[in-house]
Amino acid sequence: MADELDLLRAADPVPADHPRLGDGPLDQRAERLLADLRREPPARRRLRWPGLRPVVRSRPAWAVLAAVAAAVTLSLVFGGTATSPAVAAPRPLVVRADATPVSLDELARRARSDAAVGGQALRKGTHVQSWSLAMSEDKPPITLPEERIVRWKPDGSHTELVVATDPTHPGRPVLRDGEDGPRLVEDGHVLSRRSYPRSWSDAPPQSPPPRDATRLRAWLQEAASEPDGLDTGTLLDAVELMLDNWTPGARESAALAELLAGTDGLRPAGRVTDRLGRQGLAYSYEERGLAHLLIMDPRTGAVLGLETTFTRADPRYGVRPGDVMAYSAWMR
Repeated sequence: MADELDLLRAADPVPADHPRLGDGPLDQRAERLLADLRREPPARRRLRWPGLRPVVRSRPAWAVLAAVAAAVTLSLVFGGTATSPAVAAPRPLVVRADATPVSLDELARRARSDAAVGGQALRKGTHVQSWSLAMSEDKPPITLPEERIVRWKPDGSHTELVVATDPTHPGRPVLRDGEDGPRLVEDGHVLSRRSYPRSWSDAPPQSPPPRDATRLRAWLQEAASEPDGLDTGTLLDAVELMLDNWTPGARESAALAELLAGTDGLRPAGRVTDRLGRQGLAYSYEERGLAHLLIMDPRTGAVLGLETTFTRADPRYGVRPGDVMAYSAWMR
């Protein structure tokens, strides 16, 4: 397995480490969540975290159901294991204040300049490392990491590889839930490998994202199934959805940077080193107990990552201010 992952990384270079979930028994709450998802029309499905604004996850049904199952079953991992949740739970990123903050308007200008001289091309598929917090009313919260590589073929079919790994602890075992309870697996352990037939959908997020900011907003709104429009929070969710399906090129990144420049409440926070060691500019937005940190390339304006942390405690789920709810780091 490790050799296979090394070959994939050689073809798609990225710093080491990976994560995601597998199958496991569901409790009554999980069954209710899955039943709710099945009752909703596919275009309107959401993954709902307890007591929080819905997080957009307009993925195919298999992905939504897997995410919900994971959100519940991962809460079982903490019990009965001697492994500390610190093995997987990342600390919030440290932002360094900038004496001369780079506005999103300036970053959009840089992105347009990069696109004007060529830059990277748009590619369908994604390569992302992520952490997501699972919460339960009777177990402490815990985070499991994953690396996901989705590649599309010329015939319209695609593959998905999901691997257990944690870039913050390279080479160390990774906590994983299974049918027999929580256990540790080796770094690079393959959690799932799937192949999918040709997709006939030409609607967002399957259709290519536009290279114009106005049209891109409409594309994101349709992809996120938000007929009433996108506020800043749902826009960031929709951007995550886009990046989980596409690797933007220079022109798409420029359009996105221009769109974000006109977004209310998204402010420069400073400079940051992301969890893959990349230097980025951070832009923050707070809402209803959550703080979002958007990380962008200082030269090209490409989105590198998105971190969401809690700003207030919720004793019901053992959540404290500063706990990382979710983090994604996208790569080419």
